[in-house]
Amino acid sequence: MNRVADPSFPLAKTDLPPVLERNPASSSPFLFTCDHYGRLIPAALGDLGLPESELVRHIAWDIGIAGVATLLADQLGAHLVAQRYSRLVIDCNRPPHVASSIPLISEATTVSGNEGLSRDDAQARRAQIFDPYHSRIDEVIDARAQLGTPTVLVSLHSFTPVYAGIARPWHIGTLYQRDTVLPPLLLKHLRNESDLVVGDNEPYAVSDETDYTIPVHGEKRGLMNSGIEIRQDLISDHAGETAWADRLARILAEIETTLRKEALI
Repeated sequence: MNRVADPSFPLAKTDLPPVLERNPASSSPFLFTCDHYGRLIPAALGDLGLPESELVRHIAWDIGIAGVATLLADQLGAHLVAQRYSRLVIDCNRPPHVASSIPLISEATTVSGNEGLSRDDAQARRAQIFDPYHSRIDEVIDARAQLGTPTVLVSLHSFTPVYAGIARPWHIGTLYQRDTVLPPLLLKHLRNESDLVVGDNEPYAVSDETDYTIPVHGEKRGLMNSGIEIRQDLISDHAGETAWADRLARILAEIETTLRKEALI
């Protein structure tokens, strides 16, 4: 029987902290974020009333992106700030006021552990998971600015090959809203890869109502920024994660050379 525990919780001493980092002393211009890196659920929340078969699906996290993000950050020696908890607990790329922040239904799955939450319950999740993650991103960007280190924000995600019965043809997509520098460069380099179907704001587009990381940490701060979405069946094993990390490391190194040559960073 699935168990749903008290939704009003503190993280227990046995729970991992929400923020995971790699290469914090990096001088690379790229700052990687990964909002849906992990699928942990705090002990106090049980399993949110879901079987394990649901908790390993794309509704719980961005499958494959943890491996890509880690390998990519290490290849470029870039700082990665990632978030360990499942998006079913609280989605760290949604404004906290929107309904999808703590979803009652994800795709066709009802999340019974999210039913009947009070405002205090929701605030507890935000205070324990969402706020520390985004506060850390803020601290990192502030520290980089004080050191005079340029910051190019890249938010890493993955997407399911089929959503609501509709197949998605793209291998990778760039996601953006207001930045006019990084997304065109990414699109140009990705489209030069002859084996790729590249989405331009596909399968998603960034907006202030549906996204948080890029609008708040990228656009409001005037940073060059883009989201990257990779199709999950391409990064479902270590070989796929490695191949995509290698490809993106090469492309982003080329973009860094261009940005430096044009004195944009």
